[in-house]
Amino acid sequence: MRWEGLFADLEGQLAAEERRELDSEVAERTRRERALVDLTGRLAAAVGTSVTLRLEGGRVVAGTLTDVGDGWSLVAAPPREVLVPHAALVVLEGLPARADPARTARRFGLGHALRALARDRATVAVDLAGAAPVVGTVDVVGADHLVLAEHPDGEPRRRENVRRLLTVPFGALRAVESRR
Repeated sequence: MRWEGLFADLEGQLAAEERRELDSEVAERTRRERALVDLTGRLAAAVGTSVTLRLEGGRVVAGTLTDVGDGWSLVAAPPREVLVPHAALVVLEGLPARADPARTARRFGLGHALRALARDRATVAVDLAGAAPVVGTVDVVGADHLVLAEHPDGEPRRRENVRRLLTVPFGALRAVESRR
């Protein structure tokens, strides 16, 4: 009887040790997997949900995350849509705890997204680091900058309406907001 109790105790200790090792291994694997998830993956998992993005300079963009690409996110904040470069993000609210491998971001970067605006000849308000927002039309998109033809809000981009041409490095962009 004494041997039975001793063996049962040893069995229990071994089982407890195995559970601790398994729990430790699972925790380590979870940490490794989470370390591989980037912000773009978490944002892609949040497409279709409500998010709040706090940007450098204090601006808050809240709405439905509608699209995500390499270095940018698009938020529908009716009546406007706001393109936010990831470099401008400070704090994000509303993201799911995990990335969803079935949801991926678009492979094209910020420059391609801005070129679509230039092709559209859309009037936009460009929120800049350290400067007041500027309204105009994106004329040209280079590798790391854009050229904005500043004109009054509500007026089309015509030579007589253009106040000035501004070259804006991508690093200075905080948000690009549609005006229609």
